[in-house]
Amino acid sequence: MINMKATYLFLTLMAMAILTRAQEPAQINLYPNGVPNSKPAPADYVENDANAHVVKVTTPTLTPFFPEKGKANGTAVIICPGGGYSALAIDKEGYAVAKEFNKIGVTAFVLKYRLPSDAIMVDKTIGPLQDAQQAFLMVRTHAAEWGINPAKVGIMGFSAGGHLASTAGTHFDKAVIENKNNVNLRPDFMLLLYPVISFGDQAHKGSKNNLLGLTPSPESVELYSNEKQVNANTPITFLVQAEDDKTVPVQNSLMFYDALLKNKIKAEMHIYQAGGHGFGLNNTTSKEHWFDWCRNWMDANGLLNN
Repeated sequence: MINMKATYLFLTLMAMAILTRAQEPAQINLYPNGVPNSKPAPADYVENDANAHVVKVTTPTLTPFFPEKGKANGTAVIICPGGGYSALAIDKEGYAVAKEFNKIGVTAFVLKYRLPSDAIMVDKTIGPLQDAQQAFLMVRTHAAEWGINPAKVGIMGFSAGGHLASTAGTHFDKAVIENKNNVNLRPDFMLLLYPVISFGDQAHKGSKNNLLGLTPSPESVELYSNEKQVNANTPITFLVQAEDDKTVPVQNSLMFYDALLKNKIKAEMHIYQAGGHGFGLNNTTSKEHWFDWCRNWMDANGLLNN
């Protein structure tokens, strides 16, 4: 009898595990025909997702999160988790956030992008941007199939993911991927959370060094200081950061917001007086939730209408 009970319990747990896995969103390979700008990975360069942080990505993917049937409003957002261009906080700054977007009818795609590395890339400075642009190409190509309005596809980024998102939003006019059908690679909006923006005096040195190397040229520093790349065609933007951020100086958000104002781009910025860096969905020092502000901003800009 004890053995039968143990067997029954084992089978029940197995069934639950299989069901859970079946309910997890499937990852979509960004490059089914081969990853561009890549070199064969060394034997010790193996993807690992220990502690909810993904490292050593060689096969970039999109993980889609679709709203409940009948709730989708046609807007989509591509989410870039942060991690200093050395890891991806894919749960806290990816999957958890995607689920919140589903609640307001927005389809979300979590981007598992390649982290810049000379070991696996010919040119590591464009690797992450290639993956972000490929994500836009894929989402807009499948827009009808996925119930998405191709004119309402935005990008979101946290920390170094914010640098990638702001790069996608200021460098879209130069394709770094093959784009035979001239698919629009411009984000329709940007959501930037405690973002790395500048590679100048206020840079997060880890992100800068990982993307550009230890001795970058002045030209590359200028090119990837995204506050200097804003122009009249930059997408509308929503920014959030904490004043006491000791990892990425709050000046990153301030400089980007100032550049948006000078170019007459609609933007909204919220600065918490405390909260530090990397708070994800919840800044525990405040009763205010930035996602509520974000939802209201999106609604005010016509992004939550069917």
